Amino acid sequence: MTMGAHSVETKGGPAGSALEVLLVFLKLGITCFGGPIAHIGYFREEFVVRRRWLDERAYADLVALCQFLPGPASSQVGFSIGLMRAGYRGGMAAWTGFTLPSAILLVLFAYGAGTLVSPTGAGLLHGLKLVAVAIVAHAVWGMARTLCPDRERASIAVVASLVILFSTSPLAQIAAIILGSIAGLWLCRTAVQALPEHFAVPVSRSAGLVALSVFFLLLAGLPALRSLVTSQSAGLVEAFYRSGALVFGGGHVVLPLLREAFVAPGWVSDDAFLAGYGAAQAVPGPLFTFAAYLGTVVSPLPHGLAGAALGLIAIFLPGILILMGTLPFWEILRERREAQAMMRGVNAAVVGLLGVALYNPVWTSSVKTPWDFGIALVGFVLLTVWRAPPLLVVAISAIGGVAFAQVSV
Repeated sequence: MTMGAHSVETKGGPAGSALEVLLVFLKLGITCFGGPIAHIGYFREEFVVRRRWLDERAYADLVALCQFLPGPASSQVGFSIGLMRAGYRGGMAAWTGFTLPSAILLVLFAYGAGTLVSPTGAGLLHGLKLVAVAIVAHAVWGMARTLCPDRERASIAVVASLVILFSTSPLAQIAAIILGSIAGLWLCRTAVQALPEHFAVPVSRSAGLVALSVFFLLLAGLPALRSLVTSQSAGLVEAFYRSGALVFGGGHVVLPLLREAFVAPGWVSDDAFLAGYGAAQAVPGPLFTFAAYLGTVVSPLPHGLAGAALGLIAIFLPGILILMGTLPFWEILRERREAQAMMRGVNAAVVGLLGVALYNPVWTSSVKTPWDFGIALVGFVLLTVWRAPPLLVVAISAIGGVAFAQVSV
């Protein structure tokens, strides 16, 4: 069925309007804290249990697809629900409602962060940097337990870490992911996952092929364009697009990709980068809205509001394109043992990539004193053992950073 040709019937009744989708996702964008896994739980409660826009099996299949693809999984699930509810406009309404609140908050933080020059302000920013230590350590711990439960995948993760640690090439992260997929195809073909039943896909195969073509054309063409022209806008778009296109395994994995793209060339300082990443933990919605902060503070033009808008569009676009391109072919792809094995290897490599990011830059640039280690340790235990909401951890770390700044004066 071609999207837009006629309305899409869902489990809960006839297709709705884009305005309906926008209002529902705007509420979720204001209230969804806790990262992509928590977001998926919120979505299930809202759309499967409460509104019955789709049934349990269809939702499970949708989540499986978005976990399989690169990009921000919760945003892709939300876009898909809006797409099935109200067509292309519904998909855009879902993305806008879920993304805009956190993006606005991070832009406001970017404009206010430069005024925090007092000891109290510096302590607050340092506390936000320590949040990143706890959050990324928690992500590595949880992802390792889930994605590296056996010797084969744990070994893939370690090898991927070593490739990145001891390489100076900016392509090391891409190489680690590719090697992970090859190793997965070789080592991880034993267990085949149980698959949920089929659900109707509201996108035609021709539309899917167009979306896939655009995805790969931009992935290959933007670096070429950047090398041919001197436009700083082209460089920023390419950096954001490449980072969004190579994220497997959750929003936290974008951290090392964005750092390589923005800190390494000197566009954003390490301190500003980690302070913004810490602030991103305090807001609801997808972690990819960190791009709005980076687009605001980045040194090349355009920055400010134009840079924020450019960053948001460029980092989310690849995930949306590859989702649209894969939806019509998912039923065939997900049944192949080889595809499942490759993704197991990719996910294991992602754990290694995130583990390296935990060491450098998160740990090396944030944990300087026993007090720093204590704040990060408290945050990690709160997240891992007490299962505290990230917002509480942000508040405690910020208070700890301010308190230490006052004592040190």
